[in-house]
Amino acid sequence: MAAMRQIQHLKLEQKLSPQQIQLMKLIQLPTQELEERLEQEIQENPALDEGADEDEKERDEDEWDNDLDNTEKDDNLDDVNWDEYLSDDEIPAYKTQANNYSPDDEQYSVPISVQENFIDRLHTQIGMQDLDDTEYQIAEYIIGSIGDDGLLEREVIDIVDDLAFNRNIFVEEKDVEEVLKVIQTLDPAGVGARDLRECLLLQLARFTQSEDARLAFQILDRYFDAFTKKHYSKLMEALNTDEAGLKAAQDVILKLNPKPGNTSGSGGRVAANVIPDFFITINDGELEMRLNARNAPELRISRDYREMLEHHKAAKDKATRSDKEAVTFIKQKIDSARWFIEAIQQRQQTLLLTMSAIMNYQEEYFLSGDERDLRPMILKDIADQVNLDISTISRVTSNKYVQTPYGTKLLKSFFSEAMLNSDGEEVSTKEIKKILEEAIGEEEKRKPLTDQELAELLKEKGYPIARRTVAKYKEQLSLPVARLRKEL
Repeated sequence: MAAMRQIQHLKLEQKLSPQQIQLMKLIQLPTQELEERLEQEIQENPALDEGADEDEKERDEDEWDNDLDNTEKDDNLDDVNWDEYLSDDEIPAYKTQANNYSPDDEQYSVPISVQENFIDRLHTQIGMQDLDDTEYQIAEYIIGSIGDDGLLEREVIDIVDDLAFNRNIFVEEKDVEEVLKVIQTLDPAGVGARDLRECLLLQLARFTQSEDARLAFQILDRYFDAFTKKHYSKLMEALNTDEAGLKAAQDVILKLNPKPGNTSGSGGRVAANVIPDFFITINDGELEMRLNARNAPELRISRDYREMLEHHKAAKDKATRSDKEAVTFIKQKIDSARWFIEAIQQRQQTLLLTMSAIMNYQEEYFLSGDERDLRPMILKDIADQVNLDISTISRVTSNKYVQTPYGTKLLKSFFSEAMLNSDGEEVSTKEIKKILEEAIGEEEKRKPLTDQELAELLKEKGYPIARRTVAKYKEQLSLPVARLRKEL
């Protein structure tokens, strides 16, 4: 049996400090989440204040140093570098700015929604129906199972089980079906449907029964699968109609709303409001970039905490145990506040540095707004320019938006892989996708281009890509296959 022995190993291991980890998290936050993080930090750390302190008096550091030299040393209080915490030398430059917000920033505030959404309207309407107590409770549960698109998200049998287990209401499937029929008569038309087909049929049932509407109802009721797959020849034969009649019925169907819950833009949830993190403008043919002022808040060390340190410094000779504990607490809070202020400043610098590199790299695109001018760009290209790690660039560009003269864009959208064109030049895959999208938009809808025809078209334009690559790009662009693009 081998003897046990202890052996020492020496190795180098790189670990991120808690402060570095927190900085990486701050860098990753978009503007709106940063504001929430600032509010949280200010609430948790009383030594951190927001806003400039214009009335704060400057201190004579030499006077403080002389006082400290003539003061009897104390083991606990001597650990505090008073000048470090009381001097203004370490206060970030942006603390002295009078105002970091421009008058234009108001327009980017998140609006407060006061609209009644369609779920609220359903509750109001069901209260006016002639239902008994049990039926009303069933109706309330069904409404709670309707998604933001207006469609029922639960099977009837599941609702029966839920009512039994959660509400102690024992009913049959037919009872739920009867109440569901009542809900399906409410506004908006099509609400409470169990699938797209039923949703469209419920809307058609409220139409004036013209010949076109009757044909449209028949198509959805009996030939829905053939219609979605655009088997127009089979439909005309089955319905005993010509192309004009089928097109008129199709026009009726296309006017229906597949998501009735989104009527009037007031669904079950309030739509998120995109707040740009950067602004790029063109001035006299030159690009100018600035950071959203919300990313550069004015932060400072609390004046009350500075005054408490001054008080403890003045009374150092008479310090009690509780005084020493108070100094330790104040020091910890000021340390934390000072680090947070510096982290926010470092975040600003990193964001500006990265966005400036992206703007310069894609200068041609930002001047023209044409996606075909986008250069192939990966994270490493920017990381090499700004001398930062690729993971940092990824965090900076994650969930961040820039407002340009051509709309608000996601930073990640400027990154793409490269491929060689017929001239041996590197081009962005986004350029190819844009040309592919335009080719499909201009095609003859009665006879859409196949993937092979699209590949040949791109090859003629100098982009030799395979048919399977065309299919992959189409999928990424959410473009349907040729058969489903066909129109009458």
